[in-house]
Amino acid sequence: MHEQTNRTRPILLQGHERSLTQIRFNNEGDLLFSCSKDHIINVWFSHNGERLGTYDGHNGTIWTTDVDSQSKYLVSGSADNTLRLWNVSNGKCLYVWEFPTAVKRVAFSDDDEKVVCITEQRMGHQGAVRVFKINRDGDGTNQSLEPEHMFHPVGSKATVCAFTYKPSLIVTGHESGKVALFDVVSGTEVLNNERAHMDSVTDLQLSLDRTYFITSSKDKTARLHDTKTLRVLKTFSTETPLNSAALAPNKPYILIGGGQEAMQVTTTSLRQGKFETRFWHKIFEEEIGRVKGHFGPINTIAVHPAGTSYASGGEDGFVRVHHFDESYFKAKPYGDLEIED
Repeated sequence: MHEQTNRTRPILLQGHERSLTQIRFNNEGDLLFSCSKDHIINVWFSHNGERLGTYDGHNGTIWTTDVDSQSKYLVSGSADNTLRLWNVSNGKCLYVWEFPTAVKRVAFSDDDEKVVCITEQRMGHQGAVRVFKINRDGDGTNQSLEPEHMFHPVGSKATVCAFTYKPSLIVTGHESGKVALFDVVSGTEVLNNERAHMDSVTDLQLSLDRTYFITSSKDKTARLHDTKTLRVLKTFSTETPLNSAALAPNKPYILIGGGQEAMQVTTTSLRQGKFETRFWHKIFEEEIGRVKGHFGPINTIAVHPAGTSYASGGEDGFVRVHHFDESYFKAKPYGDLEIED
């Protein structure tokens, strides 16, 4: 696998002035959306890395973005305390929701009808999870200012969130390392695993059917969890803080990335910054390959929905898209193991 992944040809996307915060493929996988601390969202053709356009309007770090299943609407959350809705095809901002604090995470529901967002806890404001119903009629500019549901997770603040296989249930990851399930309507914490991680949860990505999910954490591990029970199914331990973890569809692999921030690397040589995307075997919990490339920590990883490529976004301001070659698909590090997705 070491050999094989290294032969994937990376395309370097240069369209951001500052570090990447989140990247997302659309459902078809032909478009890649990237947001950054430079206040801009870019959209690229994933097959050749050509930049299609930008979404301009935020005036602060854009922490998060998501695109609906029809590639019609994009949502983004920023340090400028706004959540924005965009028309994907023409780049127009359709609606702006304003909050007292920064928006750290956004995600569409499975049916595209709702958006969940997390706002930060600071300056006397509680952290909040809000769910907005998206009006898909007309040109998209007629949205409801008020959230359909809103609640304040008690205790450790939420860092990441997503809708589960049940539209009424949201899964969250927290600064304490906890993962939890919340009932959207009542705002009650239905279930939690206080010790899912030992430090802040930095990313959460669901499987296609949303029955399990992967998280990454500053505690240097990535973990696979059962959505219904929040039981930890697998643990992938590294020696570096992790910022992102993604599942490879149709293959028994997970991809993880992170790295010590420059401030903490002073005692070690630069090479030990560990800025590789690592491939792990999902079932056997063993590392099977690494792909180098970024000049700084990897902040975000996304895998093409068809599993044909993946992209990583770094602290260095670059997005790297790797198209897997033939050998990746033929590789059977553990013999004829068939994975049912």
